[in-house]
Amino acid sequence: MPENTPLADRVRPTSFDEIAGQRHLFGDQGILRRMVDRGVIPSMIFFGPPGCGKTTAASIIAERAGKTLYKLNATTASLSDIRDVAKDTGTILGSGGILLYLDEIQYFNKKQQQSLLEYLEDGRITLIASTTENPYYYIYDALLSRCSVFEFKHVDAADIEGRLRAVAARVYPGASISDDAFRLLADAGAGDVRRSLSMLEVAAGAADTDEGGAPVIDAALVGSLTSSVSQSNFDRDGDVHYDLLSCLQKSIRGSDPDAAVFYLARLLEGGDLISPCRRLLVIASEDIGPAYPMAPVIVEACVQAARELGLPEARIPLANAAVILATAPKSNSAISAYDAAAEELHAGRGSEIPLHLRSPKFKGYLYPHAFPGHWVKQQYLPDDLRGMRFYEFGENKTEQAAKAYFEKIKGGQES
Repeated sequence: MPENTPLADRVRPTSFDEIAGQRHLFGDQGILRRMVDRGVIPSMIFFGPPGCGKTTAASIIAERAGKTLYKLNATTASLSDIRDVAKDTGTILGSGGILLYLDEIQYFNKKQQQSLLEYLEDGRITLIASTTENPYYYIYDALLSRCSVFEFKHVDAADIEGRLRAVAARVYPGASISDDAFRLLADAGAGDVRRSLSMLEVAAGAADTDEGGAPVIDAALVGSLTSSVSQSNFDRDGDVHYDLLSCLQKSIRGSDPDAAVFYLARLLEGGDLISPCRRLLVIASEDIGPAYPMAPVIVEACVQAARELGLPEARIPLANAAVILATAPKSNSAISAYDAAAEELHAGRGSEIPLHLRSPKFKGYLYPHAFPGHWVKQQYLPDDLRGMRFYEFGENKTEQAAKAYFEKIKGGQES
């Protein structure tokens, strides 16, 4: 490798045993390890956060399977790139089979994703696609149905520390690195092994050396490299990060704008932009809901602005969203209605919908707009759920106004 190759790439694991974390996949009884050991290599989708071993795993699997590995990134790749890879299936390069590793597949549109299907179906290409997003939202069903999905998790700080120590012994023999320095480097990675390795490389380059020329790395040096990241945002098990998201939502639900912006700050100062964006979008509908129907629209605009701006400016629209949600009236009536309806569905009720609601060929449907107040009494729920109430009006101004409107047009009649 060239001398300027980043440390994380120079020491990339070459076996499952060297991968930090992911024991559920690559440990002695890990599902992927067992599959590869038995020669079972289906097309797969890896999803999980950055720096958790997805690319490394694909490289090891290709090597173990004796397949030629091609790497593409969906942010820059095109359909012609896919076709170029497929052309090699009939050459000596593809004699042992081709494994295509497609990173960031969520950036492929439907047509691009569908272009992969013919190569997967006839076996010319084994696909391993990776994404940091939920594949069930961003990957189309036709492709999902042909792939096995595996989740990669944030790597615990303890596992990152173990990897750091092994790399340091190999790359920086004789280096003096304190236990506190190793712990700080591992914590600063926040589950991303690559980030911690990059910081180790920087620390080794900035460190003073001993008489033998080996670097001396202590906690003070590492601290100077990580001062822009709030170490308190993360812990060894990764629980603090999720606790902060929970605290953010509970503070907004409890109408405490001060606590809301505090927990938002802890998340953003820790470098996490995506998680608070997602959580604010959920809160707008789960906790504010019908009490302030414009909340999801406003929060969506703030989140879009934050994603366009990136950090640190993203803090401005997100703080706006947090304060608006915390000070808005609250209602969980919509999600409560849904959960109540879903409970009936899971119990096996409501399968037969009324005939007059089906297609126009069934008679008996009354067109509400043809009646005074645009409402007429008729049955909408299935027979076995007739009369059930899932939605209850909240006590806020907006829902009470809707309740008054309903009572006016219905005249006290049951719908």
